[in-house]
Amino acid sequence: MAIHSTAIVDPKAEIASDADIGPYCVVSSGVSVGARTRLMGNVFLEGKLEIGEDNIFYPYSTVGVAPQDLKYKGEASGTRIGHRNKIREFVTIHRGTEGGGMLTSIGNDNLLMAYVHVAHDVVLADHIVLANGVTFAGHVRVDEWANIGGHCGIHQFCHIGRHAMVGSYSVINQNVLPFSTIATKREVGVFGANRTGLERRGFAAGQIEPLQNAFRILTRAGLNTSQALDRISEEVPQTAEVAELLDFIRDSKQGFIK
Repeated sequence: MAIHSTAIVDPKAEIASDADIGPYCVVSSGVSVGARTRLMGNVFLEGKLEIGEDNIFYPYSTVGVAPQDLKYKGEASGTRIGHRNKIREFVTIHRGTEGGGMLTSIGNDNLLMAYVHVAHDVVLADHIVLANGVTFAGHVRVDEWANIGGHCGIHQFCHIGRHAMVGSYSVINQNVLPFSTIATKREVGVFGANRTGLERRGFAAGQIEPLQNAFRILTRAGLNTSQALDRISEEVPQTAEVAELLDFIRDSKQGFIK
């Protein structure tokens, strides 16, 4: 394996034979690094940390360290990262806590741009793009193909649905509906379906237009949520995407951005 002479790697760390550990990296006991994963330089890995294959960690990223949670008492919680992720400069990823399931988890094929902060017990799915400076509080869940713009702040326990687009500088303190576009002007709000993102990912017009109609009823018809759900059920074709949107709304116990 390629381990630079200046790197510090604990003998108890598990490093794949074809992984690449660059200069001045620190890899602590309890860390496992999968095949063809590369630590470019000055990367710090700590704790009970499992990293999959073909990931790349850019300089000064810090992964698996203790959470910034005063309730954390040193429990042996962990961090898990899947395959083919790009972790850019100065990203910080903190391990889980007893109060949140003991695990911070990142899936596959994600891009975390510079200065992203992933707090304790966050769960990121696959194919997610987090632009520079995105900051998660603890216990956040983000589903597949979500795209979050630069310098967004995400409150604890929020859930961001599939294929959602969140505009830069938004403050998210409720759930974000799947397939929606969210942005901040005077206040954060839904601006319809994420048409461009859905088209790029192969969604047909027959899938997108019902979503657009559902969002129009939900946000512009002057109805409360229960009335809007009834009207969507009556007037909008019940595609799989519309059904997913309605289920997401019904399951959003702490509310959603409308």
